[in-house]
Amino acid sequence: MVFDEHRQVLLQRRSAAGLWTPLSGILEPGEAPAAGVVREVAEETGVRVMVERLAAVTSSPPVRHGNGHRAQYLEIVFACRPAEAGQAPRVCDDESVDVAWHALDALPPMSERMRELIALVEKDEPQAWFAPAP
Repeated sequence: MVFDEHRQVLLQRRSAAGLWTPLSGILEPGEAPAAGVVREVAEETGVRVMVERLAAVTSSPPVRHGNGHRAQYLEIVFACRPAEAGQAPRVCDDESVDVAWHALDALPPMSERMRELIALVEKDEPQAWFAPAP
């Protein structure tokens, strides 16, 4: 989750489903999570970021892939900021059709789950959030 100096959040509109989401990605083999965040944001938007803190550890909703395999993914959510103020995002790969900064009170259409994750990170709590064990 990348927030700029105006507390706007950087979002991408995904090419696959056309939905707006925070930036995300998958680690390369041997890559540290924070390094993966920096790489993914740059690859997808051209924005260079600094990781500030671990904000949450969650799991995705269950998914069924085209081959029939079912999965549920561990999600590590970091709070980030641009390495330099004023960076203009741009679409840099085929995963997005648009990338832009958005004010928190004017978010584009997105799933309720994505809104909840944005709100969770925006709280700026010093400790990472996670769902407690039952």
